Amino acid sequence: MPVIKLVTTIKAPIDVVFNLSRSIDLHKISTAQTNEEAIAGVTSGLISMGESVTWRAKHLGITQKLTSKITAYNFPYYFTDEMVAGPFKSFKHEHIFKEENDVVIMTDVFSYKSPLGVLGHIADVLFLEKYMTALLTERNRVVKQFAENPELYKNLNI
Repeated sequence: MPVIKLVTTIKAPIDVVFNLSRSIDLHKISTAQTNEEAIAGVTSGLISMGESVTWRAKHLGITQKLTSKITAYNFPYYFTDEMVAGPFKSFKHEHIFKEENDVVIMTDVFSYKSPLGVLGHIADVLFLEKYMTALLTERNRVVKQFAENPELYKNLNI
């Protein structure tokens, strides 16, 4: 099972970084290249414990749907979203926030299982892990950009 771990440092208040990380609206901005659209569940604003969102997006040339649910939540330090339906066999995305010396250390731990057994494993090695890392890195870049510039997030209702 591939595990992607990313650490991003952000000079902003921890509650702002936490809320931007669970903002459906910011997620749409950070995934503009895949035309992600929230089509069911929480489709705007902040997602919270026990809530789910269904996304429709075009990844690797294929339009797909994925539903994830917030399964753990401790404001403003931690939340987890897990796939309940979609193209992966499973995934779990842990979001961890720690404040040190006026900087937030945001850690993402994304673990997933590809479908299709051996073929899925080959896809992981050839392109999928790299693709997912790039998506998460871009998402974190956008979270950092918005968190460090209050003018950017003032209209996101966080």
